[in-house]
Amino acid sequence: MSIFADETTKVVIQGVSPTSQGLYHGLRNRAYGTNVVAGTNPKRGGEVIEGIPIYSSVAEAVEATGANASFISVPPPGAAAAIVEAAEAGIPFIVCITEGIPAHDEARVYNQLVREHPGTRLLGPNCPGIISAGKCNIGITSGDIALPGGPVGLVSRSGTVFYQALYELTTKGIGQTTGVGIGGDPVPGTSFIDVLSAFEDDPDTRAVLMIGEIGGSAEEQAADLIRDRITKPVVAYIAGVTAPPGRKMGHAGAIVSGSHGTAKAKMDALAAAGVEVAQNPTEAGERMAEVVAKLA
Repeated sequence: MSIFADETTKVVIQGVSPTSQGLYHGLRNRAYGTNVVAGTNPKRGGEVIEGIPIYSSVAEAVEATGANASFISVPPPGAAAAIVEAAEAGIPFIVCITEGIPAHDEARVYNQLVREHPGTRLLGPNCPGIISAGKCNIGITSGDIALPGGPVGLVSRSGTVFYQALYELTTKGIGQTTGVGIGGDPVPGTSFIDVLSAFEDDPDTRAVLMIGEIGGSAEEQAADLIRDRITKPVVAYIAGVTAPPGRKMGHAGAIVSGSHGTAKAKMDALAAAGVEVAQNPTEAGERMAEVVAKLA
């Protein structure tokens, strides 16, 4: 099985024009096998671009095609409104890769979804998206680095390390069920806890590779869940061991304040929960290979 998206998922791309990034990545997703059924652009409704029918709104696209997932790749000023539009149209799964959305917009939209659209899951913003190996790819992950078949699920805050982790597993002949990039912004729509819980309930996922990074407390919260509920082996790597305190490192959420949010604190919490903690992405792949070899 896959979590959140599979070969039956029908995707609408929000913000399609002949030169848009949404079209570029959407075509790559379609080439992977993703069922891209529609695009939206309020100025181009009724057109067909690269074989994709364009509608003026998400609601129109849903009515015409039955789309049940959205891929948002619009500039930061319009991204929050695009998320809300998709939720109001009844889309249950939204992937937003947009980077640079103001934190107050993210917080407002997150709480609006929780309050008014509890049946909608937002992945991102500022994330690579999701790839259910061999079935569906929504976002900017290169499909050729994923190996179908399982038994490993991946979840990562870092996009770049996410790609390396997929590659490390694939080069070792270890297949993946689903890889989920949750993004590194301070207010992610989907958390480690959400993804770990989904992997726990997925019979085809038998081990999990988790990629964290400095800043915030998401990894410590994940450690609590792993200790209390997760029965499957987890291998983790935390990026940012040498990051200086008080300086934002890449992602908006990757900032260490005093002793809070340090890589060491996260690594210690995960190790105490029974997680195998690696020192670098290559070692994480090696440790996962050892875990997979021991699976009955």
